[in-house]
Amino acid sequence: MRRPKITFIGAGSTVFMKNIIGDVLHRPAFKDAIIALMDVNAERLAESEIVAGKLVRALGASATIETHSDRRQSLEKADFVVVAFQIGGYEPCTVTDFEIPKQFGLRQTIADTLGVGGIMRGLRTVPHLWAICTDMMEVCPEAILLQYVNPMAINTWAIAEKFPAIRQVGLCHSVQHTAAELARDLDIPVSELRYRAAGINHMAFYLKFERKLPDGSFRDLYPDLLEGYRAGRIPKPSSWNARCPNKVRYDMFTRLGYFVTESSEHFAEYTPWFIKEGREDLIRKYEIPLDEYPKRCVEQIARWKGESAALTGSDTIEVKESHEYASSIMNSVWTGEPSVIYGNLRNNGCITSLPDNCAAEVPCLVDANGIQPTYIGELPVQLTALMRTNINVQELTVKALMTENRQHIYHAAMMDPHTGAELDLDQIWSLVDKLTSAHGEWLPEWARA
Repeated sequence: MRRPKITFIGAGSTVFMKNIIGDVLHRPAFKDAIIALMDVNAERLAESEIVAGKLVRALGASATIETHSDRRQSLEKADFVVVAFQIGGYEPCTVTDFEIPKQFGLRQTIADTLGVGGIMRGLRTVPHLWAICTDMMEVCPEAILLQYVNPMAINTWAIAEKFPAIRQVGLCHSVQHTAAELARDLDIPVSELRYRAAGINHMAFYLKFERKLPDGSFRDLYPDLLEGYRAGRIPKPSSWNARCPNKVRYDMFTRLGYFVTESSEHFAEYTPWFIKEGREDLIRKYEIPLDEYPKRCVEQIARWKGESAALTGSDTIEVKESHEYASSIMNSVWTGEPSVIYGNLRNNGCITSLPDNCAAEVPCLVDANGIQPTYIGELPVQLTALMRTNINVQELTVKALMTENRQHIYHAAMMDPHTGAELDLDQIWSLVDKLTSAHGEWLPEWARA
């Protein structure tokens, strides 16, 4: 039987590569896989090669590890393509996305999904994803693209528009991670949860959130969450980052009737209500962590250096399975064993209250036929209305990329809920000009000021 081939583009992200490839090598069907690691940074690629080799030995696998600096070569005859990179990195591009908006009084928390930071990141990122798709169409047209890059919705939408034949899915861990967080708030095992979520990436909602009882029936947990929040028992202190106490999401839950799957620090900048110049009372009330992403970048860079050094320097390696969907998808496609994941794909009528061409996040069945999104139907009207405000920005950014029309960058920024709540039109135009000028060659030529 032919050996499966997995290409990992951006493999210099050693710790994330370890998680994904470690998951894959736990699967019997991939013990003898060909793992092609590709990165433009030779030093980090070499570190990842060492770690991948240790994974193979630790798990008693017979997989072959290849390394490539040439992307097209790495993709030849691939069955699965994992993509994980950040164009422009923390410095200079993330710093630029935060510091220039501050000059206009526009503050952000994460800036990788929506807002002016998300728009700029999309403009930097999509051309590189398109280049990967061009290579895939020529050397591995049947491969499945597993995309772990932000801005997820913009990327997924843009790939579907330009390369409709590419089999792709955008993968995020917000649905399963938030479910675990809510289980912790309620002091119940996550294994007893049953939920169904749908929407757009970083703005999907749990349409059902239930607990399985001993008699086999299910009980709605929303009343328990609401009562616990109003009584002050939840949310509990964050288990992973004390700067992010989750107050925004619980407040929105009381107003919308449904709980959103992405964090409070993200959600605060997707709407016009929580971050306002001169309203420090709001920042204090909701404990909004401004400039959160740059802080994480600094911490992650330091942590990754330490972890990478430990991984490459030690004789042994600990291989734990992560909560990412990648290996589950690969296993189901390769073996036919079915699984269910949450994925981002072209909507195509799955959510009838959202545009067909937008990128929707829905439960998907995965088997030998590939990734099959499930039908959701119409969302509650208040959720649809909120998502449309974000979809407007995504659509205009994709339109700018597809038509190479710089005017649509301004249009995307002016439609952004947070940006429009803070800045007037002249300020928005000036801000876009400064950002595109500062990013320079990180952007496609048509987008530069």
